[in-house]
Amino acid sequence: MKTKLVLMGTDAEDKKVLVAMQLMVEDNKVKIWTFPEALATPELEDQLMTDWRSDKEVAFPEGHTLIEKELSVTDNLLPDDIKTDRTDLIMRAQTEWHFVVLSTKMSSMFQSELADLTEKVKDLSKYDSTVWNDLKNFWGKVQVQLKERNLFREHADTIKDGTNRLFEEMKTLRKVMDEEFKSTSKEVADTILGSIKSVEDKVDTGGRLNVLFEDLKNIQRQFKDAKLSREDRSTIWERLDAAFKVVKEKRFGPQATNDSNPTDRVSRRLNGLKGAIEKMEKSIQRDRDDLEFQNRRIDRADNQLEAQIRVAKIRMIEERIRSKDEKLKDMLATEEQLKKKVESIKARAEKEEAAAKKVAEKKEAIAKEVEASKAKMAGEAEKLEAAAEKIKEAKSKKDGAKKKEETPATATKAAAGATVAAAAATVAAKEAINEAPTEPEVLAATESASEKEAPAAEDAMEAVATMASEAVEDVVDTLKAIASVVGGQIEEAVVTLKKDIQEAVEEVEKKAAEKATAEEEE
Repeated sequence: MKTKLVLMGTDAEDKKVLVAMQLMVEDNKVKIWTFPEALATPELEDQLMTDWRSDKEVAFPEGHTLIEKELSVTDNLLPDDIKTDRTDLIMRAQTEWHFVVLSTKMSSMFQSELADLTEKVKDLSKYDSTVWNDLKNFWGKVQVQLKERNLFREHADTIKDGTNRLFEEMKTLRKVMDEEFKSTSKEVADTILGSIKSVEDKVDTGGRLNVLFEDLKNIQRQFKDAKLSREDRSTIWERLDAAFKVVKEKRFGPQATNDSNPTDRVSRRLNGLKGAIEKMEKSIQRDRDDLEFQNRRIDRADNQLEAQIRVAKIRMIEERIRSKDEKLKDMLATEEQLKKKVESIKARAEKEEAAAKKVAEKKEAIAKEVEASKAKMAGEAEKLEAAAEKIKEAKSKKDGAKKKEETPATATKAAAGATVAAAAATVAAKEAINEAPTEPEVLAATESASEKEAPAAEDAMEAVATMASEAVEDVVDTLKAIASVVGGQIEEAVVTLKKDIQEAVEEVEKKAAEKATAEEEE
């Protein structure tokens, strides 16, 4: 924002003058130079408009006049005897310069506060959280003014750079302090862990458990008050908790450390707390009875000394009642918390139990389905074995090879029977996995072998081998698919069955070859 202004105006005699104005920020004043028309040459006006307004040195000619005025928001910026047509320019400069003065004063105030903080940081030999907080508060105030744009950028940058340097110095000091704290924490942690180790050793050697339990409680109090890092605190807590569990188990039995049921654990705490509350209420009631007794006796005191003693007793009892009432209030609040915790744990346990029950039911249903499928597949496997036996019998009849009158149609009929049996097995297997058999499979299982048209005599034995092989492969593929669903036992049975059927087919092929050779020789 410019703090210099050049314009044309008129003086009291209505003569033209060149006016140059400059804001003196530190003094909150305005200097006004006027140059009469004889001095206001175009060269001078050009120098003032370019060089002088850009803070370059310009030699003012002799004969000019200088006026100084206090900067004011209400008073006119120009003297009364000088007029100008650019009143808008004058009004804008007046308001802007007033803002410049106030912003500069605010910047100076922040610079002074920053200088004080710089001195504080220099005097520090170690990290001080108070100075750190002061520095944070200072930067917070600066940020508010920056957000509202009450500071010029150059002023804000200067303050920001100074503040950042102080923050870096404080971070360095804090890093040193953190290293020292870690070292100190390690020493304290080693001491506490050594105490816990001593108790553990005494437990192993048969020390008095009630004494060792009290030692652990003392260690726990020391642990709570110690200044430790998060890592050391976590390590000690785990070790201390384990030691407590060992002592409790040896002292009260395994059930004392059985924390598997959160509901029982919290319930035990709640029951113990209820007993303590009852004892506290009875103790408070005894104190109140005693207080009432002392109040009655004080009116019948024999002398002033006795009355003073009873007054002292009354104050003691009242203080004791007040202290116990506070403890009772805390105990009742803890009781409510534990009740809510028990309800929450029970609700969560019921939800988990319901979810586990659903999973168990699903597993049981799946297991039943698998068992039923296995049983059904076992029955179908027996049917397949029976079909295989029929194929063997049909293909291994010795009289079929000796009797020349046996027609190819007879052999074809045997092959058809084998195919029918294999197709029936396929249908049964597909039904076992709830898969609808295809129409050709149903027809093959129900159609009579005699209804099939016999192939030509020269192709009869080849048809036997081909049809039997295809039927076997189809059955095997189907059964393997079923085995992938219900288990590997059926697959093993299918492999064995395939081997038996394949041997039967090879036997048929062999017989066919022998018969063909015999016929050729004849």
